[in-house]
Amino acid sequence: MTLFRIDASIRTEGSASREIADIVEAEWRTVRPGDAVIARHLGTDPLPAEAWTKAIFASWTPAAERTADQSAALAVGAELVDELVAADAIVIATPLYNFGVSQHVKTWIDLIITDPRAGAGAPPLLAGKPVVLVVVRGGSYAAGTPREGWDHNTGYLQQILGQVWGANLTIVEREFTLVGVNPALDEFKELADKLNADAKAAAIQAGQAIAVASLSRLPQRGGLA
Repeated sequence: MTLFRIDASIRTEGSASREIADIVEAEWRTVRPGDAVIARHLGTDPLPAEAWTKAIFASWTPAAERTADQSAALAVGAELVDELVAADAIVIATPLYNFGVSQHVKTWIDLIITDPRAGAGAPPLLAGKPVVLVVVRGGSYAAGTPREGWDHNTGYLQQILGQVWGANLTIVEREFTLVGVNPALDEFKELADKLNADAKAAAIQAGQAIAVASLSRLPQRGGLA
């Protein structure tokens, strides 16, 4: 059994999204000790942004006429799909950057969609597969706040992962991660502490749930030994 973990934060230390994903992973390891955890760090080891353009043009070009760069770009997309297909459960941790989707995550998604297994008309890539999406935001974007509706990340990822790719999706969210960093947010410390605690509790539940849910998928892959 394999957990595939994706991190999109550009930080290696002090990342709130990594902290929450660490909890999900730890719970997976507790339930499934010895099982594999494979990681891809999009934030610190980003995919080449230009690969998507090359892969798109490659898909419009007969195989014998593709350039080496085009073929390589298609191979990257195929590798990314292979990682998702091989995983029994997935956790994706991403911050809200500039009110939108991290460029690293968007490149990852775009390259995946260049593969025929994830393109238009293909069966849902993650049909029924347990996926935890961890989303963190520096401020608050809740209903009634000044920035309500400014989060253009969570809804998009929910549509791609859940509606387009068919994942069995759980979302763990944490807001006000900049409290204690930005003095303008000091008045929200008590609320931020509660949201942090709630997110960590949700991460524990999500990690346990995907570990158990992945077991229920085993018969579809040949049955229990």
